[in-house]
Amino acid sequence: MPDAQPRIAPSKESSLLNNRMSFLGIILAICSFIAVLALFGIEFIRGFTTPYTDIITYVLIPGGLITGLLLVALGAWREHRRRHITAKGCSPPLPRIDLSISSHRNTFIAVLVIAFSFLIFSALGTYRVYQFTESVRFCGLLCHSVLKPEYTLYKRSPHARVRCTECHVGPGANFVVKSKFSGVYQIYATIAKKYPRPIPTPVKNLRPARETCEECHWSEMFSGSVERIHTHFRTTENNDPWTIRLLLKVGGGSPTRVPVNGIHWHMSPVTRVEYIATKNDRQEIPWVKVIHPDGSVTVYQSRGKELKADTISKTRPRLMDCIDCHNRPTHIYSTPDKAMDDALLFGRIDRSIPFIKKNGFQALVESGKISKTESEGLENVKKKLMTDYSGYRDKNKILIAISEIQRIFRENFFPEMKASWQCYPDNIGHSIWPGCMRCHDGQHVSSDGKKISHDCNTCHLIISQGFGVETKSISPEGLKFDHPGGEISLEFACSDCHKGALVE
Repeated sequence: MPDAQPRIAPSKESSLLNNRMSFLGIILAICSFIAVLALFGIEFIRGFTTPYTDIITYVLIPGGLITGLLLVALGAWREHRRRHITAKGCSPPLPRIDLSISSHRNTFIAVLVIAFSFLIFSALGTYRVYQFTESVRFCGLLCHSVLKPEYTLYKRSPHARVRCTECHVGPGANFVVKSKFSGVYQIYATIAKKYPRPIPTPVKNLRPARETCEECHWSEMFSGSVERIHTHFRTTENNDPWTIRLLLKVGGGSPTRVPVNGIHWHMSPVTRVEYIATKNDRQEIPWVKVIHPDGSVTVYQSRGKELKADTISKTRPRLMDCIDCHNRPTHIYSTPDKAMDDALLFGRIDRSIPFIKKNGFQALVESGKISKTESEGLENVKKKLMTDYSGYRDKNKILIAISEIQRIFRENFFPEMKASWQCYPDNIGHSIWPGCMRCHDGQHVSSDGKKISHDCNTCHLIISQGFGVETKSISPEGLKFDHPGGEISLEFACSDCHKGALVE
């Protein structure tokens, strides 16, 4: 009997991952996973200092991990298809899973564990990405060159502790989704440099203020008056101060609690004010409609600027809300005049320096006009003031003043974006821009002869005024406005002369 031939065991088929695409995917996925863990650890220990690190950690590297896993799966499927076609000459059927086979069962469990872990990791990463895109760092620093003016002004604003999205987006999933879709185009515009300089305002399709501002500021709960003190330094040799104290009739109120009156009457729930503006900046308002609590309607039109009936019928009036007056609640530009007043009032500039008010804001205005970059503007401010005070005895005072005026330039002039106070009307008050006088100018008249009030005491009461930083007497009945530069006719609005850099 011949010797039995030894039995040769069939060779085990190699893994489907044994291909270039899957191998590349494994390397990419492992490297991305290690990088993400390392960056997570860095953030946990000391945090990130720039938003670009957040983008790398939560967007780019996780994208590399997902891409790597997809390459692994695609490479395995292509290898499976190649082997089946080579062996049988046809496309492979869908894979079968038989959990009674130990190898199938083990593979299935491994896939479930990996998929579950990946889903948890993805959920945490997605939430962190959402948090980052909602952060002030994302809004203000990622597109630094474009949003530098807004971010700089935001940091010193009354809302510096409020996230950008709380005002620009507000609560609710619908507006979050809309904002993200809008953000995609903004990213494209930034990369392609297709954005205007300066960024135009007002923002179109901004969410109604009742759904954002009134989450914190509820006008129905306001009542009474608040005191405001304004100190203005004249452009004389001694920088003489003039102070005016006002009681602003803020008012407001709910008809069920307190009388509805004062400035916030415009936002009363029982009264509706609508208007039509002739331009996108809403600085000319020739048509105003008031719907009273009893349902009656009064329409006011500006004399000489009356709108035709067909124009009114084709135009959708805007319902007045907080933003129509508080249109710069956060990104507030200081005019050169106001910024110099504050610096002198709080002692950041020595007011004993002759003509420093006049020379200071002239340096700001002239540098803002001719400078192309921030550094050039700062140098122009220094050059102008050093020339003006070349013979002044106390050089240290001048250097301190120059440093402060350069700070004012840095925080209010942005040559790269062509942005300054001149580009953005501020509708609170009426000293620099028309503001209240867009309607309260004495020219808006109804068909039966009623006028929108032009009386100064409608919105505020002057209780004290005069030379000096502090006035000595107070009149509770209110005073007639005394213009420090001489008497002027009440027909003139403050903004006719005061443009933020008035030279007396």
